[in-house]
Amino acid sequence: MASLNVGNLGEYLREQRRTAQLSLRQLADAAGVSNPYLSQIERGLRKPSAEVLQQVAKALRISAETLYVRAGILDEREREELETRAVILADPSINERQKNVLLQIYDSFRKENGFDAGTESAAGAPDGAGTKTRGPHAADGSDAETPPLN
Repeated sequence: MASLNVGNLGEYLREQRRTAQLSLRQLADAAGVSNPYLSQIERGLRKPSAEVLQQVAKALRISAETLYVRAGILDEREREELETRAVILADPSINERQKNVLLQIYDSFRKENGFDAGTESAAGAPDGAGTKTRGPHAADGSDAETPPLN
């Protein structure tokens, strides 16, 4: 079988699987795909669907968007933002609440600097769904949007 342009994806998946200390069979079971199919993805012989990538990402506890970029499903121009998000989401030293707060702050900075913020935060709240606060966050001391800290 000829290798498709998914070798980079397969190598990345293998690296993530080994980092997570999972066997091929364990990851296949956790992701709900067959062991041979996952092996073919890792060897670059098969191009998985977005749904399969999402299942694998969930099993590995990594960002599905990162896998979408590596598989060529998602546009490269968003790669830097997605990698930043992936690093935050993959950090084992912070809890889920802290990850959500960091992602909300990141979105607010991007929006403030004229970049499109993600359409939805990791917590599932639409952008700008923070709390109103008065103080140094707004240059004039007026009310400004800030992410909730709880």
